[in-house]
Amino acid sequence: MWCIKHINIIVVSLAVSLLMTGCDRQQANALQKQAEAIICKHTIRFTEPPKRIPNRNSVDAPLLGNGFTGVALAGSPEAQTFYVARNDFWRLKSALDESYPLVLGKIELSMPDLEGASYLVEQQLYDATTTARFTKENRSVSYKTYVSATEDLLVVELEMDGEGSIEGHVNLSLPGEKEIINKPPLERVFPDEREVGITKEGVLYLWRAFEDSVDIPTKAAMALRMDQSSDGSFVLEPGKPLRMVCAFSSNFKSNDCVSDVIGRVSDSSSSHLKEVKKHHQEWWKDYWQKSFVSIPDSVIEKQYYLSLYGTASCSRDKEFASPIFGTWITRERPNWNGDYHLNYNHMAPYYALFSSNRLEQAEPYMNTMLAQIPRGNYYSEKITGIPGGILLPVGAGPLGIETTRRSPFMDTYFKGWIDGNLVEDEGFFMGQKSNSAYAVVNMSMQFYRTWDKAYAQKVYPFVKGVATFWEKYLALEGDRYVIYNDAIHEGTVGTMNPILSLGLVRMVMRTVSDMSVFLGIDKDKREQWKFISEHISDYPLQERDGKTVFRYTEKGVDWWGDNTLGIQHIYPAGQIGLNSDPELLKIAHNTVDEMQRWLDFNGSNSFFPAAVRIGYDPDSILVHLNAYSCHTYPNGFRLDNPHGIENWSTVPNTINEMLCMGHQDLVRVFPVWPRDKDASFYQIRVEGAFLVSGELKSGEVTSLAILSEQGRPLSLLNPWKHKKVRMKVWQSDRLLEEKELEGEIFHMETLPGASYSFIVSN
Repeated sequence: MWCIKHINIIVVSLAVSLLMTGCDRQQANALQKQAEAIICKHTIRFTEPPKRIPNRNSVDAPLLGNGFTGVALAGSPEAQTFYVARNDFWRLKSALDESYPLVLGKIELSMPDLEGASYLVEQQLYDATTTARFTKENRSVSYKTYVSATEDLLVVELEMDGEGSIEGHVNLSLPGEKEIINKPPLERVFPDEREVGITKEGVLYLWRAFEDSVDIPTKAAMALRMDQSSDGSFVLEPGKPLRMVCAFSSNFKSNDCVSDVIGRVSDSSSSHLKEVKKHHQEWWKDYWQKSFVSIPDSVIEKQYYLSLYGTASCSRDKEFASPIFGTWITRERPNWNGDYHLNYNHMAPYYALFSSNRLEQAEPYMNTMLAQIPRGNYYSEKITGIPGGILLPVGAGPLGIETTRRSPFMDTYFKGWIDGNLVEDEGFFMGQKSNSAYAVVNMSMQFYRTWDKAYAQKVYPFVKGVATFWEKYLALEGDRYVIYNDAIHEGTVGTMNPILSLGLVRMVMRTVSDMSVFLGIDKDKREQWKFISEHISDYPLQERDGKTVFRYTEKGVDWWGDNTLGIQHIYPAGQIGLNSDPELLKIAHNTVDEMQRWLDFNGSNSFFPAAVRIGYDPDSILVHLNAYSCHTYPNGFRLDNPHGIENWSTVPNTINEMLCMGHQDLVRVFPVWPRDKDASFYQIRVEGAFLVSGELKSGEVTSLAILSEQGRPLSLLNPWKHKKVRMKVWQSDRLLEEKELEGEIFHMETLPGASYSFIVSN
């Protein structure tokens, strides 16, 4: 692998040139080398066996995956265990505590002679390959492994150095007492169908299925073949590597998933696996080239790419979004049943994907939410009498499953929820009406960053349904709309005008209006949506320590000792930014100062980007972001935090917004970035469907290029302030226009697929 281990800021001049003049093979290779040089600086190292596995929440183990299947590496050198789970393998039943993601099985790699050996596992992010090396005295065993990005296969290549030989055994096993919690009556075990076996050709296989007493049957399988072994036993000798291949599938991917996995490992010839590896490397190469950044803080930069690695490894199955702990389920049942928690947890993992130009990883979110429309319609009409609206409870699962639905189990053991009005009809709402509006956040982000008509058509029914609910639910009092009987925090039932809901409703109304215009439908509704957005209540305020700050509700909760709901109208709702009223920005600054939730139990993923959006001191943000990045396990999961993949959005999202921002219809480069810190970025995606690349060096912007995907109007804040700027417009390799611009803001029409370069005039 071509890799620069010690490298300073990688300039994007070449990237800008490619955007301008087209990209031939030689130039594309050079661009790929830039991305590779940055990313392969960051090797992820584990120097001791993980301790938090199996676990009901996030683990500290090396993580592998392809967005469909996840593998977590556990165990000491002599007893390696590969935990396997899948995004599409759940128990699917709409009832409280009856639906959750499952452990499919384990690959157990036993080499008793390695007891007491040293432990080292290293992960290369660039090609998503993991290498383990265990050394004892004069012998060592190493293996290289990856989960294929293009086929549902795990490939493990084993070899030995030293004298003599080492005997070992590989086995497939189903989850047992360590993985399945059986503590009735509150922690129940539901019977499954299962089998472990070996074919006459020596292929090991297992499968699990949940087909009785469920709403949707599920079945998943895995099969493994070891070179030169008919029963899983093997002997490693110097210079004689061995390979094992494991295939995965489910009833959602194959009519007979057991036969499918057995057949695929049986047919995995050396030539085929060579192609598998090639395509795996090509997929990851393409993934990293979609967008990249270079910054001087190696700690933050490492967490940036580790976060994007983790997201790619767990989020690609279009119909099955990754659960709260990713595709690394190692103990049943995970905390919060590992579900899609709709009062922020399920939304937060996706925040960074849009600006990072990685839309494939966000697609599962959309489909997950669209599947919830029928249940949202039901609750809107049943609870509030609003037909056609969407009102969702807190717990969701794949394919429209409702993970927190009222059941006899809830009535017996959680009667306090019902008596406390946390349950309405069959839904567990905890007093919150905002879940559906929160679900629009990512749809809105992707819409404004892509202006993709097909995407807008798909999500519009959901967005309109949420707008319909709020249009009818809001109370018009005088000249303002008021929100009654809502909750800012779980269980704060009956509060008035929660600040989060006020921000989310504004976001919903703007999004539905713009989608309506874009799609040319529901013209008769736009005036009402606009009226609501202009007349909804102002954000409530209060005084704390002599400063005006936001109040969490107008009547009810005034402040909260943790969490970040007090600033989520800023982000992710996106209702305050650098163009907002100066007095509102001052209050936002005061609130961030007062909250200081940089390492919050729940909401750091919204607190950091909110601070960026209001122009908080960039040096302070980076100091806190460095501390945040240090407060992780080697795999990137937060230390001492029970949550999972939601925290992977924090660093890339914050850095992207600091380097380039398109908020409030104005593109700004390095808007909240220290001028004394060199930095560069390639193809950050901003509102307006623009892909922006730029470089800051010695305090000056040295290059800037913008690719317009959809030909939307562009407003660009002059990065050279009032200096004159030379702009060139390219379509493919043809120069269309060259002109001089001047002023504080450049307003221009753009052409679809055209690239625009800007440089200060001589």
